[in-house]
Amino acid sequence: MLDLMEIVIIINDAPYGTERTFHGLRLADALLKVEDELDLIVYLTNDAVLAAKAGQKTPNGYYNIERMLKPIIRRGTVQACRTCLEARGITAEELLEGVHVATLGELAQVTLEADKVLVF
Repeated sequence: MLDLMEIVIIINDAPYGTERTFHGLRLADALLKVEDELDLIVYLTNDAVLAAKAGQKTPNGYYNIERMLKPIIRRGTVQACRTCLEARGITAEELLEGVHVATLGELAQVTLEADKVLVF
């Protein structure tokens, strides 16, 4: 049996305004498409926790981070920093279904176990 490769992608920036979150999620999606044996965790921290908020409405022709997260949630794991959510007044009920509210301790654990850690 093959061991799963474990990759953690940590995203820090707000979902809109810069393209770091956009490109981090594009890479996450691409990794899931090219590698069947992949355990992928996307950890949203700082202003990136806003990416997990449900009900995003963007102008036609503009990328929508909520739509980008949904296939990643189906095939991988998306975690949002609890402390960062609380600091921004966002509750777990406001998040996309399937997003796990996580602690820094959980990020530390998956970081230690991961084969690769990428930061956006």
